[in-house]
Amino acid sequence: MIVAASPEAIASAAAIIRAGGLVAMPTETVYGLAGNALDPASIARIYAAKGRPAYNPLIAHVADAAQAQTLAAEWPEMARALAAKFWPGPLTLVVRRKAIVPSELTAGLDTFGVRVPDHPVALALIRAAGVPLAAPSANRFTEVSPVTAAQVARGLSSAVDMILDAGHTRVGIESTVVDVSGGRPVLLRPGMITQQEIEAIVGPVSRHRGGGRDDAARPAPGMIARHYAPRARVERVAIGRMQAALDAARQAGGAAAIGCLVHSHAVPAGLAFARRMPDAPEGYAAALYDALHDADAAGCTLLLVEDLPDEPAWEALRDRLTRAAHPM
Repeated sequence: MIVAASPEAIASAAAIIRAGGLVAMPTETVYGLAGNALDPASIARIYAAKGRPAYNPLIAHVADAAQAQTLAAEWPEMARALAAKFWPGPLTLVVRRKAIVPSELTAGLDTFGVRVPDHPVALALIRAAGVPLAAPSANRFTEVSPVTAAQVARGLSSAVDMILDAGHTRVGIESTVVDVSGGRPVLLRPGMITQQEIEAIVGPVSRHRGGGRDDAARPAPGMIARHYAPRARVERVAIGRMQAALDAARQAGGAAAIGCLVHSHAVPAGLAFARRMPDAPEGYAAALYDALHDADAAGCTLLLVEDLPDEPAWEALRDRLTRAAHPM
């Protein structure tokens, strides 16, 4: 059920969450599937609704840094400095958890991710519910995150008790995730807050090396090789090579199911789907998931995506496209 966000709707949504239900809520990044982050049964409902494996942890969304500290076993100076600079905002901090934080939220790890969303509806819902909210993207696991209420409804309508509609999200991709539980910060997932911006506050940042078993617990979401993926097969195309890639795809079998995203030139004609994307990273991020959803709606089986500049501001978007293009 899609309901326009209002004080009355938020109060109803908070009651649903307190009763163990699930609510899709807007944030500045994407729509999240929200439930009580301190209730193992609610957490289990989230995992089941998404088809999400238990080794992939959830992020707790809180109203402010003070609430975050009630959940954290320790709150290092790095966490204090980053929260002061970037909260509310699209930055998740991984810290050590208190026993009050269920292991179901954390994939059994002794750390958990927490952030303060920069969205009035999300903050109002957290405060009204009176509990931190686990809120992964409101879509099936590995699929494209929703940036509108209608996209949530198309993917998860039968698994959610209410969808709060506050229009299109502003940022458009998931938060940056930084582990501050050790002696040196570690970037776990790139986002629109860049590594360089983090380093300006806390000094050098390491990169997560990955590795381990496929089903090993991850310290943060968004670290699976294939993620953010439409039904269409995604292929990245070097800048300036789109026409050659289209010609090759047509020769391989029919243009009717081919789509493309470009940012450096006009869109080609005669395709099932084609979109000229913004040429600045902020605009591209806000438009990306809409484009992936729309390519699927157009029936594309192959989506050719023009590569992005190899610059720090574009890193998170390159990450999302790399994961979307990873073979199943």
